[in-house]
Amino acid sequence: MAVAELYTQYNRVWIPDPEEVWKSAEIAKDYRVGDKVLRLLLEDGTELDYSVDPESLPPLRNPDILVGENDLTALSYLHEPAVLHNLRIRFAESKLIYTYSGIILVAMNPYKQLPIYGDAIIHAYSGQNMGDMDPHIFAVAEEAYKQMVRNNKNQSIIVSGESGAGKTVSARYAMRYFATVSKSSTNAHVEDKVLASNPITEAVGNAKTTRNDNSSRFGKYTEISFDERNQIIGANMRTYLLEKSRVVFQSENERNYHIFYQLCASAQQSEFKHLKLGRAEEFNYTRMGGSTIIEGVNDRADMIETQKTFTLLGFKEDFQMDVFKILAAILHLGNVQIIAVGNERSAEDDSHLEVFCELLGLESGRVAQWLCNRKIITNSETVVKPMTRSQAINARDALAKKIYAQLFDFIVERINQALQFSGKQHTFIGVLDIYGFETFDANSFEQFCINYANEKLQQQFNLHVFKLEQEEYMKEDIPWTLIDFYDNQTVIDLIEAKMGILELLDEECLLPHGTDENWLQKLYNNFVNKNALFEKPRMSNTSFIIQHFADKVEYKCEGFLEKNRDTVYDMLVEILRASKFHLCANFFQENPVPSSPFGSAITVKSAKPVIKPNNKHFRSTVGSKFRSSLYLLMETLNATMPHYVRCIKPNDEKLPFEFDSKRIVQQLRACGVLETIRISAQSYPSRWTYIEFYSRFGILMTKQELSFSDKKEVCKVILHRLVQDSNQYQFGKTKIFFRAGQVAYLEKLRLDKLRQGCVVIQKHIRGWLQRKKFLRERRAALIIQQYFRGQQTVRKAVTATALKEAWAAIIIQKYCRAYLVRNLYQLIRVAAITIQAYTRGFLARRRYRKMLEEHKAVILQKYARAWLVRRRFQNIRRFVINIQLTYRVHRLQKKLEDQNRENHGLVEKLTSLAALQAGDVEKIQKLESELDRAATHRQDYEEKGKRYKASVEEKLAKLQKRNSELEIQKEQIQLKLQEKTEELKEKMDNLTKQLFDDVQKEERQRILLEKSFELKTQDYEKQIRFLKEEMKALKDEKMQLQRQLEGERVTSDGLKGEVARLSKQAKTISEFEKEIELLQTQKIDVEKHVQSQKREMREKMSEITRQLLESYDIEDVRSRLSPEDLEHLNEDGELWFAYEGLKKATRILESHHQSQKDCYEKEIEALNFKVVHLNQEINHLQKLFREENDINESIRHEVTRLTSENMMIPDFKQQIAELEKQKQDLEIRLNEQAENMKGKPEELSNQLNHSQEEEGTQRKTVEAPNEMHTKEKEKLMDNIQETQEASEHLRRQFETESEVKSNFRQEASRLTVEHRDLEEALDMKDRVIKKLQDQVKTLTKTIEKANDVHLSSGPKEYLGMLEYKREDEAKLIQNLILDLKPRGVVVNMIPGLPAHILFMCVRYADSLNDANMLKSLMNSTINGIKQVVKEHLEDFEMLSFWLSNTCHFLNCLKQYSGEEEFMKNNSLRQNKNCLNNFDLSEYRQILSDVAIRIYHQFIIVMENNIQPIIVPGMLEYESLQGISGLKPTGFRKRSSSIDDTDAYTMTSILQQLSYFYSTMCQNGLDPEIVRQAVKQLFFLIGAVTLNSLFLRKDMCSCRKGMQIRCNISYLEEWLKDKNLQNSLARETLEALSQAAWLLQVKKTTDSDAKEIYERCTSLSAVQIIKILNSYTPIDDFEKRVTSSFVRKVQALLNSREDSSHLMLDTKYLFQVTFPFTPSPHALEMIQIPSSFKLGFLNRL
Repeated sequence: MAVAELYTQYNRVWIPDPEEVWKSAEIAKDYRVGDKVLRLLLEDGTELDYSVDPESLPPLRNPDILVGENDLTALSYLHEPAVLHNLRIRFAESKLIYTYSGIILVAMNPYKQLPIYGDAIIHAYSGQNMGDMDPHIFAVAEEAYKQMVRNNKNQSIIVSGESGAGKTVSARYAMRYFATVSKSSTNAHVEDKVLASNPITEAVGNAKTTRNDNSSRFGKYTEISFDERNQIIGANMRTYLLEKSRVVFQSENERNYHIFYQLCASAQQSEFKHLKLGRAEEFNYTRMGGSTIIEGVNDRADMIETQKTFTLLGFKEDFQMDVFKILAAILHLGNVQIIAVGNERSAEDDSHLEVFCELLGLESGRVAQWLCNRKIITNSETVVKPMTRSQAINARDALAKKIYAQLFDFIVERINQALQFSGKQHTFIGVLDIYGFETFDANSFEQFCINYANEKLQQQFNLHVFKLEQEEYMKEDIPWTLIDFYDNQTVIDLIEAKMGILELLDEECLLPHGTDENWLQKLYNNFVNKNALFEKPRMSNTSFIIQHFADKVEYKCEGFLEKNRDTVYDMLVEILRASKFHLCANFFQENPVPSSPFGSAITVKSAKPVIKPNNKHFRSTVGSKFRSSLYLLMETLNATMPHYVRCIKPNDEKLPFEFDSKRIVQQLRACGVLETIRISAQSYPSRWTYIEFYSRFGILMTKQELSFSDKKEVCKVILHRLVQDSNQYQFGKTKIFFRAGQVAYLEKLRLDKLRQGCVVIQKHIRGWLQRKKFLRERRAALIIQQYFRGQQTVRKAVTATALKEAWAAIIIQKYCRAYLVRNLYQLIRVAAITIQAYTRGFLARRRYRKMLEEHKAVILQKYARAWLVRRRFQNIRRFVINIQLTYRVHRLQKKLEDQNRENHGLVEKLTSLAALQAGDVEKIQKLESELDRAATHRQDYEEKGKRYKASVEEKLAKLQKRNSELEIQKEQIQLKLQEKTEELKEKMDNLTKQLFDDVQKEERQRILLEKSFELKTQDYEKQIRFLKEEMKALKDEKMQLQRQLEGERVTSDGLKGEVARLSKQAKTISEFEKEIELLQTQKIDVEKHVQSQKREMREKMSEITRQLLESYDIEDVRSRLSPEDLEHLNEDGELWFAYEGLKKATRILESHHQSQKDCYEKEIEALNFKVVHLNQEINHLQKLFREENDINESIRHEVTRLTSENMMIPDFKQQIAELEKQKQDLEIRLNEQAENMKGKPEELSNQLNHSQEEEGTQRKTVEAPNEMHTKEKEKLMDNIQETQEASEHLRRQFETESEVKSNFRQEASRLTVEHRDLEEALDMKDRVIKKLQDQVKTLTKTIEKANDVHLSSGPKEYLGMLEYKREDEAKLIQNLILDLKPRGVVVNMIPGLPAHILFMCVRYADSLNDANMLKSLMNSTINGIKQVVKEHLEDFEMLSFWLSNTCHFLNCLKQYSGEEEFMKNNSLRQNKNCLNNFDLSEYRQILSDVAIRIYHQFIIVMENNIQPIIVPGMLEYESLQGISGLKPTGFRKRSSSIDDTDAYTMTSILQQLSYFYSTMCQNGLDPEIVRQAVKQLFFLIGAVTLNSLFLRKDMCSCRKGMQIRCNISYLEEWLKDKNLQNSLARETLEALSQAAWLLQVKKTTDSDAKEIYERCTSLSAVQIIKILNSYTPIDDFEKRVTSSFVRKVQALLNSREDSSHLMLDTKYLFQVTFPFTPSPHALEMIQIPSSFKLGFLNRL
């Protein structure tokens, strides 16, 4: 499309204006090629014929939709007026000070404090793409930091501009951003030191000028160094061209450097009195400008701040005072008076000179001499020449400048030392704060150097812009050609090339008599008419003009040589070098220390070769030094990635948000912004992504084009159709490139299409309204005509005859009609009566049939209902029976479980018995060895018997001799033997009777014991019988276990640990006495409890029934009732049976309690006896321990345990004592028998004695467990049998002897029979003992239950405790807390199960009254929770799980604390489970603190997870299709403009919220805590969205307000779906909702302003004004918010007293409260899953 075709009617153009630079005008008539004038309509309504040249038509104005963009390159028409207008709209109307211009950030000085630099703003820009947020200095800093981190490449931020444009503040904010986002983890506070360097350098390097109250009078490049973790480790500062002349001279309304006025303001303070300072008006160097005070600045407060920053950087007070001494000396030097006296100059007797010399340690006489004289050294002599007064003053001022320059460099050096770092620098970001292009009425050497530096920077900037453009084209595969751009190399060559201005200046400075005039004449000769960039003024011979890139500048040559030389006379330098003040002396040493320790540490490589100076003599001049430092700066910048900030001064009056077009255009031309625009405009300045183009211009597409699936192809097709000239655009890979004006043309087509559509809509609507109005008017006209015509007809027809005829006709009609009506009435009446008769008959018959049917139905219903009632009753009865059966089965199952557990215990005991059997085998082996020894003894006895036999034979021979005598005496002896035998028979009979009596006594005792046990319940008897059967089965299995003894010996080692534990328990026998006392007290309590129950049973029968059902087995009570009682139960289940049954049950219950009471008394007596016996046994057991320890330690511990468990040892002792008595009687009889037996061998008596000794040892071992006792009895019987065999053997040996031997044999046989009888008796006693032992075991279990529950006659009940051992505490914490995974716990388990388990363990420790155990458990639990939370700081599920369990544990500690306020909702059983011995309120507070810390981390994790998706989902995602608000974004593309299918949407936010909610609910988190967490999340969503809205002008539109309102409704629906309406989360979105409403509401009239004031109560005044100023129309049909309307709203909001902060604090946390929610779960019913691996816990 030709450019001339765009100049059509209604389009607007820019024309030059002397006041506003450019003003807008509308084309009133289409322009045609060849027209000389262009008909324009100005904004004030006047018409203008503007002369035009076809080759240079006035620039076109952009559509309003493109005005106010964040990036100037987004404008369709890129030229100076468009840039100026866009900046005016943003700055003056929208109050936005930052604007992008390609790679440049244009910063306008607002001359007002704005709330856009807080930490919240820094965090908002951190991590964001540059095009996603509004332009800001923080966005440039973030881009530099991000590229440094991503590419590991050094970066530079170049801040330039005029004095007063805000360069220093911008650089300070950039450095503050780096210090905030890259804070190091160490305590070195490097960031604070880097920021603290700014106030010091500003104090000594900044001053007030006519343009700026805080103007930097030097250039500064600060390198901020980062390590590999991208954290600040140090910094380095380089300075350029300090304005030293300001020390000795200031223009009107200007000041010297700030530090002098700060010193003067603090002169009266004690630490500064020795400096002898006064007010600033008293010193020449501070009063020249006539303005010593800056409005709004407190110099004394600034001095305190300067001292603080000195201290922060590590500068001690002595160093600070040395610096202040030198500064004060400079002020005093300026007041030294030099007077002309004839031909001599005098400076003597000057008080200021004395103070100057005193402060610097100088000799006042020498200083005065050489201030007035000069030494000239020639080859032959040295001449002292007096100076004129002006020369002396110049020498004094040169000395002051030299001292201050040295001091400034020294301070910078010390700052660099303070910021020095020890580690290795990885990367750095440099911030260059340098003066911009300057032009004044009188420009001197300083302006020349400044403009020279700006020429170098502009060249570097041009090359960088061109390079970026080239890279962009190559990346998009767009063919490119060389673009003509301004290259200022010729100006640079003019200044720095060989025989250039600087070289000629240095050459002139080397000449002894060189003057400014001679140097200027050389310039004229070399450059006038030879170089187009150098001119000679027409009216001056002391100036020259250079055409810089920004403007022409005229320089006056006066002072060039002196400033370039910057010389101080040698004698003054020598005097200062000999100063007693070390700091002053060091300044003037011949070989000073390098000024920066970073000079060798930092190596930069130039991106392109630069020209180095060759002449070494030039390096001593100011110009050569500046040129060298400029070379180094350019090398650094070329080796880094630059980012540009151009600061603009909007007006010279320093008025806030005042836009001076002339001044701004001048600066835009000087800073290179317009050059960037011009370079961009020569190619394809407008660049849109395919998605942006498709969304914006989809309205121009046809249906066929929209049907294509490939959006890229659609864009190409529509462009080919709309723009015929293909040279006007290019298609890249991701973007479409447009030439200047094409986007405006497309916007015009889009606007025309929309306008056409609007016209069509308006046409139809207006036509419909007109038709509707026409039809309404037509109906009204017809009605009016009808009435009017009727009235006319009536008037014509009314006459006397007509009235009579009409009256007669009416009479006739009356009678005729009456007759007809009567006939009709009669006919209808007859018909109605007939119908009524038939109808009533029909109804009566139907009613009769209905009654008959109802009567039968009632009968049927009676029987049917009776049947239904019976069936219902049967169902109910069956249901009740099923419930009863279920309950009974449940109880039986519990009994079976208990029996299984007891069986398991028996199995364990069998294993212990097997181990014991192994010990018995060893003992048997020992006994076998003893038997071997006995066999050897037996052989000895046999040998003795043989010898005895020989002697007997000898005696027989003698006896034969005396045979005759013996035969005589035989009859006498036989008589005596008969008598003896009869006596023995009588004794044996008595002995047998006594044995039988003893057996009968024991039988009677057994019967008594059985009778005492019969008082027990039938349940116990069944258990005893069951255990007897089990014992029989176990005896059968015993033989099999013996075969497995060898294999089970291996397991004995594993039992040692258990045996050790049991040995510890054996030591607790002494505590049994305490248990007996406890049982006695419990007995008293039981008696009291029984009495109270009796009273309650008499008073409240219903309560007795409930207690009976809870405490006793129903089957047991039912079995105690008589069959007659059961017969009273009728089919209806009347209450009579309940009454009679309760009376019978009460009597049974009383008798049952009485029997239990008796049993308890007997059991207590038995236990008392047991304790006494056990006390006696302790000493004996200790002896056994010492004896048996060396043999087998495990057997010893097992014996000790079994001994402690045996409760029938006293009975055994009684029985053993009886057996001993019987054996003693038997021994007496045997002795008497032996005495009566003459020939009884002595060996038999020894054998019997040996057997007696063995029986004695066996009696001692009987005190072992009853299993050991049984085996020892068997051994005793074996020994007796062996004795019998021995006696029989001896008897056979003596058979051939006399009848005495035969009698002895008979007696031995009798003894054998007696021994057998004794064996049978012992067996019977053993059986009785075993039976009693089983009964004692059951009684022991009963007593243990009685210790826990006072009345427990029913099935086994749990106490809600978990028994654990102290050594298992670490295992408990490890398995239950540290190793527990939430996913395996939350499924099918009660909420807070670990917390309940921990509390049950706490209850157990409380029940033991063990403070140490409880304290250890609580501390371990709290530390375990802290550890598991610390190890999973980012695991949301783990944090949620342990937050829930911590709260549940805290609630359990409260619920069972015994405090009334927490026991209101407890059941009776829960109240019984309260803690009894300890108050855990302190631990509750600790747990509450832990829960708060977990909650805060829990919220942080949720916020970190959801925060990245808030802005994309709430702001960027188009939830309402068809109202997209995408606009061009210029060079800085939005990240959301790329078609990313994985982009976050509103659904992503809802899914994340649902995940949070479901996880919290699954982990059993309290609903109130869930509501607080959701409220916190919704606050974050609202705050982040609102903050992003404040910082994104492109989002402030009506359509975006609709999108936000829609997304808020989604969040409200989510709250409703989760039943969280009362969580107050909706209220946290109120500010965002009001912001969305504010974007949509009309903003034009006063009523609109009042409505905004009344409705937007949750938004502060700053936020409302920000939204109004940022409001951006998407289409031309929308109107911008006018400044007047904003002022109206601001006037209404001035009465508010709300926050002045723009951003919401996204880190704000609502106060959390943990509600007390009692646990509904009974502790007795809680079971431990096997997956917890807590098998070592035992439920009590």
